[in-house]
Amino acid sequence: MSFNLANKPLAERAALEDEKSRLYDLWQSNLGKAKGDAARLFGERAKRKGKWAEWVRSELDAMSPPEYANMVRSEVNRMMAAAK
Repeated sequence: MSFNLANKPLAERAALEDEKSRLYDLWQSNLGKAKGDAARLFGERAKRKGKWAEWVRSELDAMSPPEYANMVRSEVNRMMAAAK
């Protein structure tokens, strides 16, 4: 199995590039909002204590689209790593 794009048919390469472009646009237009949502979730950490991780998972599961939820999850993880 090769991951070299040159070995893929033109239509498949174009579809992959379109998806990459879509994800970049989503990231670029939603990064600020994702950081704000992550800060809100992280800010609940002291208040929710032991139930915080479970609550964050449920909040992330409710977010749409899934790519946005992944952006928020990454930001929360970054904040947790910085807090240690």
